[in-house]
Amino acid sequence: MNFILKMTSLLNITLVLLLSERTIVVASHGQLSSEKTSNIQNKDLVTNLPHQPNVDFRHYAGYVTVNEKNGRALFYWFYEAWTLPDEKPLVLWLNGGPGCSSVGYGATQEIGPFIVGTDGNSLQLNPYSWNIEANMLFLESPVGVGFSYSNTTSDYENLGDDFTAKDTYAFLHNWFKKFPSYRTRAFYIAGESYAGKYVPELAGLIYEKNNDPSLFINLKGILLGNPETSDAEDWKGLVDYAWSHAVVSDETHKTIRESCDFNSNNTWSNDNCSQAVDEVLRQYKEIDIYSLYTSVCNANSAYSENKQVVFNKSTSKMMPRIIGGYDPCLDDYAKGYYNKPEVQKALHVSNGLQLKNWSICNMDIFNGWSQSIDSVLPIYKKLIDAKLRIWVYSGDTDGRVPVLSTRYSLSSLGLSITRSWRPWYNQKQVGGWIQEYEGLTFATFRGAGHAVPIFKPSESLAFFTSFLLGESPPSQR
Repeated sequence: MNFILKMTSLLNITLVLLLSERTIVVASHGQLSSEKTSNIQNKDLVTNLPHQPNVDFRHYAGYVTVNEKNGRALFYWFYEAWTLPDEKPLVLWLNGGPGCSSVGYGATQEIGPFIVGTDGNSLQLNPYSWNIEANMLFLESPVGVGFSYSNTTSDYENLGDDFTAKDTYAFLHNWFKKFPSYRTRAFYIAGESYAGKYVPELAGLIYEKNNDPSLFINLKGILLGNPETSDAEDWKGLVDYAWSHAVVSDETHKTIRESCDFNSNNTWSNDNCSQAVDEVLRQYKEIDIYSLYTSVCNANSAYSENKQVVFNKSTSKMMPRIIGGYDPCLDDYAKGYYNKPEVQKALHVSNGLQLKNWSICNMDIFNGWSQSIDSVLPIYKKLIDAKLRIWVYSGDTDGRVPVLSTRYSLSSLGLSITRSWRPWYNQKQVGGWIQEYEGLTFATFRGAGHAVPIFKPSESLAFFTSFLLGESPPSQR
């Protein structure tokens, strides 16, 4: 799971909520009249968000039903691009967990335009918001995450990777009915951590379904940050990184290397292996595994105890508490803000009287996750063959999905190198290192933890811009 940025008054622009209807170009499938579509959009238009800074872009929030029979509905928050929204691409951002909120993390703490203040009440403007470059769509998925829900109890017992991909796919098509001008827009999917599985799986599903012209989504590429990719390589990278960064002893690392077969279905049946890995996790409880060199949150002792390393060794799932960097207590602030009656009312979640209990991560979903794909590398190969743009990046101070895990995973693809390892720059400083392969680009962010945009906001926005343009970041000062 997955945030404070220094704000600048230069971007404190006058609020202009354009309530007038915009001319809408409707795709041939799922046509709605311009008047009806405008009414649907205006119903979700956010106009009275408490303590919102003044901005001149519109944003929308609300529900999209993905299954009428079971009453499944996913909550979204959509920010138009700061300028020229009709000319800029659409980007879907997903956080992982599984069970964590893309609104609470991505939108609120990382790349959205509004960052919750330390009082859990105010909002501050993020001068490095990604909606400077794109129309940004944040989704709380699957049901049970954040404000998303199902009226059918059994749905919560069947949550898994495939379930999530299918519901997210249904969400997109139904969301396009609300916003039909985006149906043919250049579309990208981005995310981090366990969304390292969500994003390729969704991209693969879109690619397969695009054979039907009536279902076509103009997918151009995917962007993945510190992504869980392949369980075996992820585990190997985690323990090697812990050892190489002096978190565990030589003896513990040697035991793991000699007794653990992470490619085996019976990895944890070996007691020596299991106990040695437990020792790695025990040491990581002393610090923030998501950001090795920053402080932990001590503001609320009960909260801090609940935010220790959470791990399910059998499935390699781990709750991605994405905090660190500027302020390690950001999760608390988000929880305070999104449980305010006036906030939920403004976001069209409730009437302000019957509150929904919003949490940044749902541990019941995490613990009950029923199906997880071992590796998305085969999907990578399919997307590479389809000529989609694939960029992967790693904050190099993350211990949970460390740079070593990602390098091991990508190495196993056996891709040809087209541009060799070199530094990339932002504002005349080394942002990290980058290497380009046939069909894939990999980059590091120097000094960044698990949620890179928290630690390196300016660099992240510059990198995101390069990704959208399909151009390499600067390789000289």
